[in-house]
Amino acid sequence: MERTLVILKPGCLQRGLAGEVISRFEKRGLKLVAMKMVRLTDEVLDVHYAHLKDKPFFQWLKDGMMAAPVILCCWEGHCAVQVVRDMAGATRASKAVPGTIRGDYSTSAQENIVHTSDSPENAAIELERFFVESDYCFYDSPLDAFKYAPDEI
Repeated sequence: MERTLVILKPGCLQRGLAGEVISRFEKRGLKLVAMKMVRLTDEVLDVHYAHLKDKPFFQWLKDGMMAAPVILCCWEGHCAVQVVRDMAGATRASKAVPGTIRGDYSTSAQENIVHTSDSPENAAIELERFFVESDYCFYDSPLDAFKYAPDEI
């Protein structure tokens, strides 16, 4: 099974949407295997968003991510990275279609409710950045047989 990172951004928490967003991933059939609430630091965000450091909005992005705590989640499932990306919708939320998390709850490019890993390779890097092995809680679900074909488990 593939794993991916989802960060419920400060605006998600401030607006009382965390439960709704988590519920949507659960209802889709993804398994939550790690979760914690933290306050992100300037240093961590410099690393996490290093690919955006030359963008004019870089400092705004960091300031927004430090405005309140975030919830870090590791979701597991077949093709989890792509499933989560599709559920989140376009990064620029004004272009996200209704039915996606961003399309239903945001119109902003920056205040777009969630961060999601963009590839399995980056998911592994991001998960290692935020979680240690003891943060993970692996468990079998009797529902897996009803969510996946045998070759997807």
